[in-house]
Amino acid sequence: MKKLVVKVELHDDRDRRKAMRVVSSFEGIGSLSMDSKDNKLTVSGDFDPVKVVNKLRKSWHTEIVSVGAGKEDDGKKDEGKKEEGKKDDQVANLVKAYQAYYSTPVTYYHVSPEETPNCVIC
Repeated sequence: MKKLVVKVELHDDRDRRKAMRVVSSFEGIGSLSMDSKDNKLTVSGDFDPVKVVNKLRKSWHTEIVSVGAGKEDDGKKDEGKKEEGKKDDQVANLVKAYQAYYSTPVTYYHVSPEETPNCVIC
């Protein structure tokens, strides 16, 4: 989990909304907040900070304030892993049941040399 704080020169509410929309379109964004007084945009989650900053720099003057590891809640993280583990087990059981029920038949083809008399390789 990463945390990125950038200072973006935004002039009005339209630019602020557009910047938020641009950043929120990236995969892995966990949370996004904007301090309109200091024009600082804080992004956290599993994302590539370089791509986010490059996208912002295409439209606005952007300065990187800080990049680092974000805070993770231990209690919520453990619960998420337990639920995720249960879901993985359920999915694995469903896949096994599906493969057992819908097994793909193996088909073999045999071509006798008598059927192809002009074959050079045979």
